Amino acid sequence: MMGYSVLGFAFGLLLVSFEYPWYLAPLMSLFIYAGALQFVAINFFNAKAGFVDIAIASWFVNLRQSFYGLSLLKRFKKTGKLKPYLIFGLTDETYALLTTIKDDEQLKKKWYYFFLTAFNQFYWFTGATLGAIVGSNVEFNTAGLEFSLTALFVVLCIEQYKNLKNPIPFAIGTISSIIALAFVPSDKMLIVTISLALVLLFFFRQRLNDE
Repeated sequence: MMGYSVLGFAFGLLLVSFEYPWYLAPLMSLFIYAGALQFVAINFFNAKAGFVDIAIASWFVNLRQSFYGLSLLKRFKKTGKLKPYLIFGLTDETYALLTTIKDDEQLKKKWYYFFLTAFNQFYWFTGATLGAIVGSNVEFNTAGLEFSLTALFVVLCIEQYKNLKNPIPFAIGTISSIIALAFVPSDKMLIVTISLALVLLFFFRQRLNDE
């Protein structure tokens, strides 16, 4: 709640600072619900990008969600009619919680997954809406607000490390990012980083299992 409401608030402020109507924030948070992509979308709007360009860029930005989904296939197998929403609502933060917090055996897992996902979207939706309303009525200096998303990812990474206590996956992610940053254009950095990290993870799979 503390992460998503504040981050959503920052998105709402940033959106209206570019003179877009406040109601776009709740609409985007309800039907798109993709934190990083919603921040990026503001730049798409300003650049007047075409639908094809937006679709391609969105695919690359959110490609990482595919790998998250693959790792949750077993967990979501028996979720029935809730599965479509669980797929739609899977974000970086929700994935981090699902893989960090141990399942409570006293709870029905499918409803636990549903409410965890739904509450996360509610926090983001509420924060974005309030941020847009406040930003429409009060002047703010929004310089640096886009870094709030990066800050949240850093916190999530720290929590994952504390839970996993295995430095290899984090070292692989860091090395892959540095290589991509040094040798690949910025618009292709994400997909190259993910692909390289996957190759290295498969290569060190046995060592990871032993850990």
